[in-house]
Amino acid sequence: MTRDMADLSMLELFRMEAGNHTGMLEDGLPGLAEDVSPEKVQPLIHAAHALKGSGKIVGLDEAVDLAQAMETVLDRCSGSGEVLPVSSIDALLAGIQFLHSLAEVEAEEMDGWLKERADEHKALLAEIEFPKQVDSPAIEEVEIAETVENDPVLQEQEEIPAEEGPAEEISEPEPAQAVPPKQDIPLADLSMLDLFRMEAESHSQSLNAGLLELEKDQAPDKVEPLMRAAHSMKGAARIVGLTDAVALAHAMEDLLVACQKGETVLGSGQIDLLLAATDIYRDASHLDTDAIQGFFSERKPLMDQMEMALRGDENAASKVCDEVCPHGIPTSVAKPETVADVQVESQPAPVAQTDSAPQAAVEEKDAPEIPAPSQGVRAPEDSVVRVSAGNLNRLMALAGESLVESGRLGEFASSLLRLKGGHRDLMKILEESCERVNHGENAEDVVNELKAAVADCQVMLVKHINEFDLYRRRNDNVSGRLYHEVIASRMRPFSDGGRGFPRLVRDLARSLGKEVDFIIEGETTSVDRDILDKLEAPLNHLIRNAVDHGIEMPDDRVAVGKSSTGAIRVIAGHRAGMLFIEVRDDGQGLDPERIRAKVVERKLAPARMAAEMSRAELMEFLFLPGFSTAGQVTEISGRGVGLDVVHAMVQEVGGTVRADSEPGYGMSFSMQLPLTLSVIRTLMVKIADQPYALPLSRISRIASIFPEQLQLAEDRQYVSLDGANVGLVPAAQILGVSSSHTEEDGLKVVVISDRMNRYGLVVDDFMGEQDLVVRPLDHRLGKVPDVNSVAMMPDGSPVLILDAEDLVRSIDNLLSGGRLGKVGMESAQSGPVQKILVVDDSLTVREVERKLLVNHGYEVDTAVDGQDGLNAVISSDYDLVVTDVDMPRMNGLELTRKIKDDPDLKSIPVMMVSYKDRKEDKLRGLEAGADYYLTKSSFHDETLLSAVEDLIGGAGK
Repeated sequence: MTRDMADLSMLELFRMEAGNHTGMLEDGLPGLAEDVSPEKVQPLIHAAHALKGSGKIVGLDEAVDLAQAMETVLDRCSGSGEVLPVSSIDALLAGIQFLHSLAEVEAEEMDGWLKERADEHKALLAEIEFPKQVDSPAIEEVEIAETVENDPVLQEQEEIPAEEGPAEEISEPEPAQAVPPKQDIPLADLSMLDLFRMEAESHSQSLNAGLLELEKDQAPDKVEPLMRAAHSMKGAARIVGLTDAVALAHAMEDLLVACQKGETVLGSGQIDLLLAATDIYRDASHLDTDAIQGFFSERKPLMDQMEMALRGDENAASKVCDEVCPHGIPTSVAKPETVADVQVESQPAPVAQTDSAPQAAVEEKDAPEIPAPSQGVRAPEDSVVRVSAGNLNRLMALAGESLVESGRLGEFASSLLRLKGGHRDLMKILEESCERVNHGENAEDVVNELKAAVADCQVMLVKHINEFDLYRRRNDNVSGRLYHEVIASRMRPFSDGGRGFPRLVRDLARSLGKEVDFIIEGETTSVDRDILDKLEAPLNHLIRNAVDHGIEMPDDRVAVGKSSTGAIRVIAGHRAGMLFIEVRDDGQGLDPERIRAKVVERKLAPARMAAEMSRAELMEFLFLPGFSTAGQVTEISGRGVGLDVVHAMVQEVGGTVRADSEPGYGMSFSMQLPLTLSVIRTLMVKIADQPYALPLSRISRIASIFPEQLQLAEDRQYVSLDGANVGLVPAAQILGVSSSHTEEDGLKVVVISDRMNRYGLVVDDFMGEQDLVVRPLDHRLGKVPDVNSVAMMPDGSPVLILDAEDLVRSIDNLLSGGRLGKVGMESAQSGPVQKILVVDDSLTVREVERKLLVNHGYEVDTAVDGQDGLNAVISSDYDLVVTDVDMPRMNGLELTRKIKDDPDLKSIPVMMVSYKDRKEDKLRGLEAGADYYLTKSSFHDETLLSAVEDLIGGAGK
């Protein structure tokens, strides 16, 4: 049909009206199942009437019909004084959802939208207007009473008699057969399912955290928010037509209501069941919207069993425990305890003690895995972040301020033009004055006029300078606030990343027969979203290790004078501009002597060296990959496995991790991480008259030393700092630039390290600390050696942020090649030398060729295969490439072709050295582009050197 639609402003008015009134109806309608007093019903009648009027104004007949039907039902309800049955409330809520969705449709799409949903609109009208919903009150009372008693799906806020708990009231699990299924309501659109998913995620998190608290304290104020969360999940599920989800949430709500009223005390079995039910909604929140309905349909049998178990059916509880609780929930506590039951017993039931055999079995196996969501997990997609309304409002305000300040630049441009005109006028006056003096006028009068003109220009200039300075300060202020607000919008409280840990500790401790308290300190500490996401796996591993291998069995703890309950603390806070996180337990700890013995056993260090290592140095070995293996000493095997993953994550974000232990008193892991990944604190250094940045988190210390402090061992320079010898490396040599450093003011040393090595990087000068906004390198550059990223200096010039780990690797390569230069000494080489790349997958062949060429004055780099060699050729300049033929990843033939096919590289001579000595092999190599083919079978010093000299001449250029 063709609609004479009012203008867009009227349609916008309808949208606003619909948003306000549908919200009021959604909030008020559920209460009409219990209370239809005039103060409850009249506002809803007015809301329906206002919706009808708004629909008429914009010509939406469908909205008018629905609103009229709602108003009629509510009028009859008000007149009769009878409460509305749940089926009528459901129908009214479905109609409200239809109007809400209609209001969001664009004007040009509205006719098509209504045509597509014409059948749905008719069905809704029929369901709302069906006389049985509000007529024949005598019959309705009987039917509703039976329905409420037998069907948890339709049961709403019926009062539970004080003398009966909910378990006894609905102990007969016959809900599904009691009432025939109502007419299906079409599932809400995907946007509504998205809202349901968000609701399920939020409320399942609240339930997970709150239910663990109920094991310690079941005060009504603790139960209230959990009951509300279950009620909200029930409502959200009803709105989108997920009936099975409604039933389970209703059962959860009923049990929590009974607990809140003091009619029952929740045992560990009920809390386990509530947690298992919560997991259903949590898993659903991780699914694609189109998979949610199927997810609940597939789990209907399990959810039915859960529902009956929550209502007191012990057989159902046993079945649920077998399926979702592999470590067992005592079925004897599946039925809630009434208050009377609790009063009869003077002491709580003792905790079941496990015998020694199961304990031994637990120690031998790995920590049990907590089941993960199984099906329909959402595919990776662009990351989405939630920003609070307050953050968004502040960003908008600051963006507005910035826009206003930018507008003032136009005024400055105009004033500068006026100043330019003033100077032009001044020059004209000066020229005229010269002519007047030449014509005999009084020079003093002319000079006074010139002074006055210059003074005017100076006043104007001072005024503009002051205005510009004020603008600069205001602009700096706005930009700084805007920047900090953007950073703040990326931050989340630490508690967001730790919601699952209390549940993890509880389940794992129960499965191992241990008693553990879990405490998080610093929950409100702000953490960058990216860092918080990366922290989940390392913290999960450390916490599991603490429960499984750190905390002792209760009897063992009591035997050594400890409380039977162990404690694990996760502490988060900000210290010195960094994020500090510590995971600490009060368990058995690690004996450093056992680690020392393990280090010697695995030949990671000589016995003499290991004997001199401090406790801190020994703890570093825990982070080595594969340091511990199953079947070794319990403390070491438990603490070592997987800690390299923790270390890798911390290193990835530019942080540090340290372990410490006091045998018998516990273990701690301390992580120091940057507050955000978008901004890093750096030390600015000068190398070859160019600025470079080094992340402060990767610097051990800095120092200024003098040449007389240098020492030499095995032809390598070092200096003693803090009682340790630190090898010195010229930074300019690592980066391949020419140093302009002088020794007048001493040597500037930046100490960097990885897990095993420590080096002093000699730079030209220190330039101070600087916060830099990190920008990634262009992906087309690939991995640039020794460079991590780039940033802009305050003056707008770019600066490279160096990669400390890459620098350490580069230093190792120079050391292994014997090519590391010295500081404080002039190079013995009088001129440039020829540079050769040796490519071979055999370490022996590589070293023989390298040493031979180095001994004859050539500079030599090595590569382990063709791909590595190609990367080296692209990133550096070589006079010759010597390559093997058969290598992994890329063979010598492919490498040669790629070099010869590249316009920038094809001039580099390539020599092939291979065991293959057949004529066809040599021909294949020459056809690929090789300039020389040498067989290893006839290989000897003179042959190789002669071939090299034939191609590029001697070592000197």
